[in-house]
Amino acid sequence: MIDNFGTVAQPSTYPITHRPWALLLAAGLGSRLTSALKGTAKQFLLWRGLPLFWHSARAISQSTSVAGIVFVFPPKELQKARDILADTQRRDDLGLPWLVTAGGNLRQDSVRMGLAALPANVTHVLVHDAARPFVTPGLIRKVCGCLADGATAVIPAIPVTDTIKTVANGRVVSTLPRANLVAVQTPQGFALDALAAAHAHALATNLTVTDDAALLEALGHDVRVISGEVSNVKITQPEDLERLREPPPMQQMRTGMGYDVHRYGNGRPLKLGGVPIPNAPEVLAHSDGDVLLHALTDAVLGCACLDDIGKHFPDNDPRFDGISSAVLLTQALEMARESGITLTHVDLTVVAQTPRLAPYRDEIKKNVARLLALTPHNVNLKATTEEYLGFTGRAEGIKAYALVTASIAPYRPRMPEHHIHWEHHEY
Repeated sequence: MIDNFGTVAQPSTYPITHRPWALLLAAGLGSRLTSALKGTAKQFLLWRGLPLFWHSARAISQSTSVAGIVFVFPPKELQKARDILADTQRRDDLGLPWLVTAGGNLRQDSVRMGLAALPANVTHVLVHDAARPFVTPGLIRKVCGCLADGATAVIPAIPVTDTIKTVANGRVVSTLPRANLVAVQTPQGFALDALAAAHAHALATNLTVTDDAALLEALGHDVRVISGEVSNVKITQPEDLERLREPPPMQQMRTGMGYDVHRYGNGRPLKLGGVPIPNAPEVLAHSDGDVLLHALTDAVLGCACLDDIGKHFPDNDPRFDGISSAVLLTQALEMARESGITLTHVDLTVVAQTPRLAPYRDEIKKNVARLLALTPHNVNLKATTEEYLGFTGRAEGIKAYALVTASIAPYRPRMPEHHIHWEHHEY
């Protein structure tokens, strides 16, 4: 039964018969990292708020070239893995069907057991090590593309840059020609029938290898080599954990846009940016009718992804009848700050045929800067007409646009207590 918590991904650009499933190998005990991780299996280590193995699953899903995933975990960790998978899937839907199965003592045992768990109609398979969390969707697509072109086996590899020597008893036996050497990575792609036969042969002959391509080589199959990625490294040694350490968070930027319009009529005296505009048409509005601060409030809420002014301050609520728009803006700013938003710049435009706003520009700009706790040189204000076109050109109303720029603290999801937090480990 498929442990499916997501939806099936969209078809890839090549025939559906060539869309493989992927085996994601997370069954290793990571003996070289056991001490550094205080007994925790590396595949369950949290990185960027998600288990290490999930990052490879994400890349597989984002490639849009894979039909499903079989997760292979240590037998003793199988129920824990199912719980973590279900919880992570709820928060970060892969959009792919997936299965869970137990692995074996050796890597090739885990692959063989993963192959046995595949759905019956699968014709091609990828095999990827969960300890390579930096794999990209692009590399996965390249491997799948080679399978679609008819390759029986395909592996990504990068050139060896160090000199490699064969040694025995502490002495050099030979120096290998570096030009002919490559370092092999995963995911590796295979025609399923060929890979299954190769594993059956290895089991029958007690052949042990370090990657699946070697099993096909032993049976005389051609193995196609494509360019791998230098960044697609494997987390194996304790020093490799440094690759998972996060640099100081970079400041992220957001923008928000706001727009508002008010009709002229017998209503409320015109105010813009909290500044009264004498001898101007009155506006019809529920609050004090400050079209500029309304647009600005909407922009602030948009920047913080907090819906719009109508949701928070509806015009049918008597509490806001005649209320100062500066009060609404202040409340929106407080909500935005609670969301980690810090305003850095605003650009405002008022569109009206009348009144003429040039005499009030500096005062409006200064007051908006005060309300936003910004310096005036971070507030820009423009006023324009519409050349007698439309309702504003006919002097039937006034409208305003606001564009807000802000910085935001990086998002850090809160994780369930049963997950292992990277910050809890000392290296």
